[in-house]
Amino acid sequence: MNETFISDKNGYYGEFGGAFIPEMLRQNVESLRAVYYNIIESAEFKKEFNMLLRDYAGRPSPLFFANRLSNKYGTKIYLKREDLNHTGSHKINNTIGQILLAKKMGKTRIIAETGAGQHGVATATVCALMGMECVVYMGETDMVRQEPNVKRMEILGARVVPARCGNKTLKDATNEALRDWICNPENTFYIIGSVVGPHPYPDMVARFQSVISEELLTQLSVKEGNEDPDYIIACVGGGSNAAGIFYHYINRKNVRLVGVEAAGEGVNTARTAATISVGEPGIIHGSKTLLMQNEDGQITEPYSISAGLDYPGVGPLHAWLAKTGRADYLNVTDKKALTAAYELIRLEGIIPALESAHALAALGKLNFKKTDIVVVNISGRGDKDMQAYIEAKKMFK
Repeated sequence: MNETFISDKNGYYGEFGGAFIPEMLRQNVESLRAVYYNIIESAEFKKEFNMLLRDYAGRPSPLFFANRLSNKYGTKIYLKREDLNHTGSHKINNTIGQILLAKKMGKTRIIAETGAGQHGVATATVCALMGMECVVYMGETDMVRQEPNVKRMEILGARVVPARCGNKTLKDATNEALRDWICNPENTFYIIGSVVGPHPYPDMVARFQSVISEELLTQLSVKEGNEDPDYIIACVGGGSNAAGIFYHYINRKNVRLVGVEAAGEGVNTARTAATISVGEPGIIHGSKTLLMQNEDGQITEPYSISAGLDYPGVGPLHAWLAKTGRADYLNVTDKKALTAAYELIRLEGIIPALESAHALAALGKLNFKKTDIVVVNISGRGDKDMQAYIEAKKMFK
């Protein structure tokens, strides 16, 4: 891995990252920072982590050649099927890693934030597995549009607490979780769901999610006789699934990395979540990154049909990849994402999460050669988004 693209000891990727936190949080963050690397790099931790990824989460996730989709776009398209993991997304990779770390640190209570609910479900799942108390903060708006995931979390034993401030979405849920952590530093571990937050979270989550690209190296070698695809495409909100599938390829400059943000109703409107396209450097939830903000530096409310991409910032790794030009970041509207989702449903019999649909929509914005190998990360399954798909069905008759 090129050290330019891993965080330094202070958690910076170039100019982005760090730990910008109030004094009341400093003890929590510094106690985690002091021990996390030695724990997760120990042989004992790796053995248990890899066992649970294999025997509990169901890894490795398949790499599927999408024949009909490939014919449509005149290239070779593979889908990395993170939707087939236990709980239905890539989120389980990270929650297994973090709850094992919490146990090693002697914590007994887990808190989390969630947008689409997939991270909340994955957190509730591992808490049930480990017998830990679980509290999940979720924006009230997201609780309505992602009701099936709310029910799943509650069945698993989690207490789901609505965030009623702001736009009542992911940003606001994160604010509430941070307040809880401030009040309960001794027994509580905060499982963050993406490559965001103060150092060490962006680095730690990227390491746990890097199992995706680690598997991809082997799978492509078997299927194509070459570890390197020409393109890797993934959706980006905070950016954990993209960080995971990019990770082992960041220093392989022959592989084009493409992140896809949620444009919402368009980047020229006030209803968008395309942070890299419209944002400026700023500080959100403990790190310096690109941020949607007004001329006074106040965070503006994001919008996307996809609750998991409805966030006004982006992980500092992605901000740096964009700034250096190592990765390209596109954006697609709600309508384009819905169109791409229905295309996959009808061509391949796979119902993707709305988040993943944004990555699929990028296929129509790129020019491929017939011999190109393209990998799209299907970060989650679409069960939770059925209501949106049902309402949009008339568009695709």
